[in-house]
Amino acid sequence: MNWQQTTEAVLQRKARFITTFFFVFLAMYIFLVIIDFLPEAPVEQTAPEIEVAAELTEAEREQMSDETDIMQTVSETPVNIEVAEEPQPTTQTISQDMPVSIYIERLDRTIDVLNPVSRTIADLDTALLDGVVRHPDAATPNQDGNVFILGHSSYLPNVFNRNFQAFNGVQNLEWGDTITLTSENAIYTYRVERVYEARASDVTVPIAGDEKLLTLATCDSFGSVDDRHIVEAKQISVELL
Repeated sequence: MNWQQTTEAVLQRKARFITTFFFVFLAMYIFLVIIDFLPEAPVEQTAPEIEVAAELTEAEREQMSDETDIMQTVSETPVNIEVAEEPQPTTQTISQDMPVSIYIERLDRTIDVLNPVSRTIADLDTALLDGVVRHPDAATPNQDGNVFILGHSSYLPNVFNRNFQAFNGVQNLEWGDTITLTSENAIYTYRVERVYEARASDVTVPIAGDEKLLTLATCDSFGSVDDRHIVEAKQISVELL
């Protein structure tokens, strides 16, 4: 076999190989397409559209109406306060230990205590939306005198702000029940001495004195500003933190 014949034989083999390879590759490609094995181009993902209701439901409108009624009917009128003597500003500032929370054991309830500086009805009412309020003229738990705290009560079934029900049930407290005031520095425990109901115009809370006392005052169960439940308690122990 001469070189020309050899060259033709090699070319024929290459042609057969290329032809065979092409048909095998084409067959494999068709097979992979049929079984859906080939990777597909990524599809851009878009966030689903969220439909926002244009109007409130009837139930939501009723709940908003209930809260508005509560805010209108449970507005507090300050109890009359007697201040026996004007405290010295420097001494009072140094010795103050402001309460930050109150715990009523019988009700198993802890409530934030706010300490506003303003004495206006509007500012006190605003503070009452966030908890119960120690009156600005009242003593602090580590001072001799009366810690006077006001809080809302309401027995409406649905309220958005639970602080409208902060003092619900205080009328059920009895002699010997304990109330705890907590500050950043100590835990002050008080024993309930007396619970009674009275008109706001008839209640006088003495602030000064030589005992460490606590008085809670709230409107009555029906949201009236004319009647209040009053709880008087006496400090029995102090635990430093």
